[in-house]
Amino acid sequence: MGENKKIYIVDDDRNICEIISLYLEKEGFSTLRIGDGTTALNKIKEENPMLIILDLMLPGIDGMTLCKEVRKFTDVPIIMLTAKGDTFDKVLGLEIGADDYIVKPFDGKELVARVKAVLRRYEHKEDNGDYITYPDLSISLSEYKVIYKGKNIDLTPKELELFYFLCTHPNKVFTRDQLLENVWGYEYMGDSRTVDVHVKRLREKMGDGPNWKLTTVWGVGYKFEVK
Repeated sequence: MGENKKIYIVDDDRNICEIISLYLEKEGFSTLRIGDGTTALNKIKEENPMLIILDLMLPGIDGMTLCKEVRKFTDVPIIMLTAKGDTFDKVLGLEIGADDYIVKPFDGKELVARVKAVLRRYEHKEDNGDYITYPDLSISLSEYKVIYKGKNIDLTPKELELFYFLCTHPNKVFTRDQLLENVWGYEYMGDSRTVDVHVKRLREKMGDGPNWKLTTVWGVGYKFEVK
């Protein structure tokens, strides 16, 4: 699979695609408009874009399914387009591997700002060679890999980033808002329960270590507790 510097806009609404392209191209980005999920998946497999802007409702393969399929072979940044007030879809989208979301109708400046923020986080992740180890546990953010008890643990990108962040701050308590700001990297405007969803998934996949665990601090938030 090759790589290119284009942003793929996957939406069957031509007007939305044109508006997004206009704002991004004014900022120097190159874009490619794709009108259905099946074509998008095939194109992404051929060439890895720099970022994908993905609508939920698509002909062929819907946005949620496409996001999950893409995450099987690449961690390219994904921003999902959602309908106003569709909180469940926002949480689920982030849970399955989207990096951010934006609600339609949206402000062009906000869209550009979110694209740039996601790309900054992605570039930082690519350059970051940090490696964390605890008993029976090792985490490589640059390789997006978690080894626990000798086995590779299958985490979504956001699950791994959340786990990595907590592990780099042992015994420190973070509120949900602080975790959203530090892991998602922006002032989250939706339901903070997405943090709860990710922590629940991490606990199901990781369990407790010999001297560490993910702990709920009731009324406050979460911490990576090390004994």
